[in-house]
Amino acid sequence: MFQTVMAELTIGFGKTIEIFVLTLLGALPLGLIISFGSMSKFKPLKAVVRFMIWVIRGTPLMLQLIVVYYGPGLIFGTNIWGIGNEGRFVAVLAAFIINYAFYFSEIYRGGIESIPKGQYEAGQVLGLTKRQIFFNVVLLQVIKRILPPMGNEIITLVKDTSLARVIAVYEVIWAGQNFIKSAGLIWPLFMTAVYYLAFTGLVQIVLGRIEKKLSYFN
Repeated sequence: MFQTVMAELTIGFGKTIEIFVLTLLGALPLGLIISFGSMSKFKPLKAVVRFMIWVIRGTPLMLQLIVVYYGPGLIFGTNIWGIGNEGRFVAVLAAFIINYAFYFSEIYRGGIESIPKGQYEAGQVLGLTKRQIFFNVVLLQVIKRILPPMGNEIITLVKDTSLARVIAVYEVIWAGQNFIKSAGLIWPLFMTAVYYLAFTGLVQIVLGRIEKKLSYFN
């Protein structure tokens, strides 16, 4: 029984890792793009982006998952995500990427706005373009400054992956809970905590090493 339980938990945890990695790959660059919109000098665009940030940050991720998955079918009469497990998984990724991109955008914005204007002016004096100034001078400093709050959000994402079960996407907690119903065992559910603790510990180590590598900006 132990081997069966661990095999099922490992399968569920694999899906948890998949959600985590794909969400980061989508949300990190999208969040940077959204942050540019929230700082735009074009007021209509800025207003729309700021409104969306308010909506996303002000509503539960669980609600967003339900709306993203069921909303298109109810509103347009068409399931845009596809059928079965693959369709639900795509909807989960869409909801997670949107949610975390908007959260990340505010962290990016805070980091970018914290850079002294003299940095930009110095770059212009050296004849650098705005693009060169941002990517060669500003971005690495921004990453250094936003790493702690970004790390908190990334660790939160590890735990938020459990919400995928709201729309019936199989992940590690669902795998553990299945044994309560099928075999009357509670310990598999507690074992899921071990998976999460190990994963968050690994994420913290990686973030710590990245922060150490960027210490030359101190």
